Amino acid sequence: MLNVMRDHKAARAELRGDCERCFGLCCVALPFARSADFAVDKDAGTPCRNLQDDHRCGIHARLRQKGFTGCTVYDCFGAGQQVSQITFGGQGWRSGPPEHARRMFDVFPVVRQLHELLWYLTEALALPAARPVHADLRTALEKTEELTGGTPEELAELDVAAHREEINVLLLRTSELARAGTQGRKKNRRGADLMGARLRGADLRGATLRGAYLIAADLTGADLRGADLIGADLRDADLTDADLTGAFFLTQPQLNAARGSAGTRLPESVTRPGHWTAQV
Repeated sequence: MLNVMRDHKAARAELRGDCERCFGLCCVALPFARSADFAVDKDAGTPCRNLQDDHRCGIHARLRQKGFTGCTVYDCFGAGQQVSQITFGGQGWRSGPPEHARRMFDVFPVVRQLHELLWYLTEALALPAARPVHADLRTALEKTEELTGGTPEELAELDVAAHREEINVLLLRTSELARAGTQGRKKNRRGADLMGARLRGADLRGATLRGAYLIAADLTGADLRGADLIGADLRDADLTDADLTGAFFLTQPQLNAARGSAGTRLPESVTRPGHWTAQV
């Protein structure tokens, strides 16, 4: 078990963005529109005006104050360094012909999706309750890792949606197994519209909130232990003093988009966002 946990933690470390090994791909490849999350419009493939020649953000420490909250909640799951250093062998988008840059920008979102799947599969393999499907999860993990090592041409042609569907079958079964041990009635809120919902102190133990819209929902003091949060939209959701112990398939970008406090209890797979209040 110790070796399994050590491998799990090591794998998770590789599935976090490392800007030091990336050519600022998220700041160039992805588009964004002027909104509450971004101060300006930017087209895909166009460098953000804040991106410096060294591929670093010139306002990184002041993104929220400058109107770029969207940047603070984004994570590439390590796809940036994978594409920069492995797929393209350390050759940046600023060097080489324009088609080299375009291919890099096309490949980055594909690898990002694959790395997100690796995050879920890695977590699923760390859940003892999912042991009945561990063998299938390992096979899926190995296949996904193999896909991330493809050539730029192979990655650009990959049907990521089809691969996600295959993985989702396993993740659904994992969720069923993991939540089966939770006592009490387990609510099914899959894909539910809970925007602005008043869920203060709600008992959501073992609930499935897959793809639920929890934008600006009040989850103060809610009990989310053992809940499935894959794909749940937690933008501006209030998690103050909520208990997410044992909640699974929760990613750092989801948490970064929410609000919380020092009293919010979190799974070990994520870290407390720096912008959360220090209230207890």
